[in-house]
Amino acid sequence: MTRIEFIKFLEEFKKDFDTNKSEWENVNLSDFLESMIAYTEDIQGFYDNMEMNINADKPTWENFMHILKGASIYE
Repeated sequence: MTRIEFIKFLEEFKKDFDTNKSEWENVNLSDFLESMIAYTEDIQGFYDNMEMNINADKPTWENFMHILKGASIYE
């Protein structure tokens, strides 16, 4: 994923929040950031379970996308 693709993802991510807020688990900034912290701590397990062969300790734009998406639903 390139930086430009990440920007497009962010635009769509915001649009999804604006139109589907009721489907998001974390709708205020504090809860979202708390979830983002927890999801970032656990993301390597997600990668391993999905057999994605991604090292979370070597972040990429794709990692940031996964973290943001995960934080929107992670409790």
